[in-house]
Amino acid sequence: MRNQRTTSDYSANKSLGQHFLSDLRVTQKIIHTFYESTHDKILEIGPGKGVLTADLFQRSGRSVVVCDIDSRSVALLRELYPDFVSQIILSDILKLDFNQHFQNHQVSVIGNFPYNISTEIVFKLLGERKSVPYILGMFQKEVAKRFAAKHDNKEYGITTVLLQAYYDVVYLFDVPPGCFNPPPKVMSGVLEIKRKSLEPLILNESLFVRMVKAGFNMRRKTLRNALASLTLPLNESHKQLLSMRAEQLSVSDWINFANEMSRP
Repeated sequence: MRNQRTTSDYSANKSLGQHFLSDLRVTQKIIHTFYESTHDKILEIGPGKGVLTADLFQRSGRSVVVCDIDSRSVALLRELYPDFVSQIILSDILKLDFNQHFQNHQVSVIGNFPYNISTEIVFKLLGERKSVPYILGMFQKEVAKRFAAKHDNKEYGITTVLLQAYYDVVYLFDVPPGCFNPPPKVMSGVLEIKRKSLEPLILNESLFVRMVKAGFNMRRKTLRNALASLTLPLNESHKQLLSMRAEQLSVSDWINFANEMSRP
């Protein structure tokens, strides 16, 4: 499927947070994990020089869409895979129109996400959650650990709760700097993110988000103080809850608390 053009004819763009995955053992481990699940449509984010793209096109062909903001990557991949030119998109993933490219299909996402916008990418996908059942992504380890954290943990925070409200998140394995070119200064990690089989009932999503943000923005304070800026229908039955700090509440605790505050 590949032609003979070299994939080493351009260097990583630091402003785009690029670190090209180059260890084929890690690549195959990611691909193997990805195909343990079934997929309708597939979106690869940040393909770079195509280390994952080759396997995706070979296995899933017309079901794959590849998106990169770097015109050099898009030009290279279109040359390497002329049969799939229309599926290789030059676009900012944060602005990608899912309805235009995937219509009513379910879209599984895979990628070595640019570290400087990886959290924004996750929240873009979270906003598309009705169409995105599965995400397998490479992140900076610190960020990945935050997404996968459990409560009563210093890594547990706003992003943890908002993502885990809708998805089950598992930290799979570390990826050392030497597996990339150029090597990043930090350890990386791979996350598997699966949409919950039943979407939780959140009566007022806006209030839920505001409560979580307020709680963790003052995470050293008790919730009585951290939530004081919000007008909430609190009463004596919430006394024990309000004596806790944000990180002591599980995701389900936060959902239940927000739902209580949403009822008339």
